[in-house]
Amino acid sequence: MAADPGFIPTQLAARAAYLLRGNDLGTMTSAAPRLYPHMWSWDAAFVAVGLAPLSVERAVVELDTLLSAQWGNGMIPHIVFANGVDGYFPGPARWACGDLAATAPVVPQTSGITQPPVHAIAVQRILDHSRRHGRSTRAVAEEFLDRRWGDLVRWHRWLATARDPKDNGRISLYHGWESGMDNSPRWDAAYANVIPGPVPPYLREDTAIISDPTQRPSNAEYDRYLWLLEEMKLARYDDAELASTMSFAVEDVFVSAVFSLACDVLATIGEEHSAPKSDVRDLRYWAEKFQRGTIATTDPRSGAARDFDLRSGRWIPTETLAMFAPLLCGGLDRDAERALVRIFEGPRFCGHPDLRYAVPPSTSPVSGDFRPREYWRGPVWPVMTWLFSWAFARRGWAERARHLRAEGLRQAADGSFAEYYEPFTGAPLGSMQQSWTAASVLDWLG
Repeated sequence: MAADPGFIPTQLAARAAYLLRGNDLGTMTSAAPRLYPHMWSWDAAFVAVGLAPLSVERAVVELDTLLSAQWGNGMIPHIVFANGVDGYFPGPARWACGDLAATAPVVPQTSGITQPPVHAIAVQRILDHSRRHGRSTRAVAEEFLDRRWGDLVRWHRWLATARDPKDNGRISLYHGWESGMDNSPRWDAAYANVIPGPVPPYLREDTAIISDPTQRPSNAEYDRYLWLLEEMKLARYDDAELASTMSFAVEDVFVSAVFSLACDVLATIGEEHSAPKSDVRDLRYWAEKFQRGTIATTDPRSGAARDFDLRSGRWIPTETLAMFAPLLCGGLDRDAERALVRIFEGPRFCGHPDLRYAVPPSTSPVSGDFRPREYWRGPVWPVMTWLFSWAFARRGWAERARHLRAEGLRQAADGSFAEYYEPFTGAPLGSMQQSWTAASVLDWLG
């Protein structure tokens, strides 16, 4: 394919670095300056990946800030609120975690849910880049690992125990926001069974910034989102209470695969840096257990993975990125894996003939649930392209990883660093100047 006009790599890298500097609040990076003015958990991990080639020291500060907000039970919350920054709903007063949750920190203020555990990948990239520098930079990275190793293992232990109440080797979520894929078709049936009670009045901030309603979840969806928040508050964010009382409860196969992958990455880091053998042993066990849990959801012929609705007792098959979870963590037999790769690269996803760039849309363009402009129901998210390219490289699929990287960079060459893109026209959508999009570009070019 011919290259699209746009910034040459050195210019693109400079613009991405400038963006991250502009979104830097001192010890945290806002996910996006207007729509997401605080720190989001998995955004912060990807931001650290992008910061590492610029400054290992600054990447360490990013993860340090996030881990400083870790709850006493081990959970890393999905939002760490920046002091004195307004413009986002629901804010800390709506969550009221410090007042209600026994294990929540009072300072900093946080939300009461979590997000996908991609943080071990960021730690690995920080260590990778530190080895290319002098002794002092390597010492910063290694001191961070020594200081935060226990926190990282505690985070993984909480996911493996509190969030696997059925002992199935799959992570349970109690809000679609915890998946990171807020309004994906994956959750339509589970949300349909959530009957909102009285929700305190609210005013959405997102629609004042993104005025096109086709790009954002509907008000009816937000009523359900906020009712689930009220259910969590009634449970005082207690892990056992959430498991038994939440009207939304699903086993997320994509988060489970990411967790398996993250446990494997962190175990390897632990082995290389003489971490406690018991921690490494636990991490290896969780990596294998959650890989098995992921594979247990798959179709034996296509390899496609499914989520599971714990409340209805039904599998959730969807033509979304979640079906490719096994490509992240491995474990499929050879024939099923080949079949799943063919779907990923074929006309239902990256090889669809009308796509502007050969990167994975969030929902298949041939699915009845596909909406090309609506958040996680169709648009392309550059950070997902990055995650699959990184995972493919790690699995030894060098050519596939290079192809995704090349196509991702072609898409990013417009310099908008959008949150997501229309898959057919390539138009930037959602929030502009998105930190994790710039971070993906910096890692690809770094």
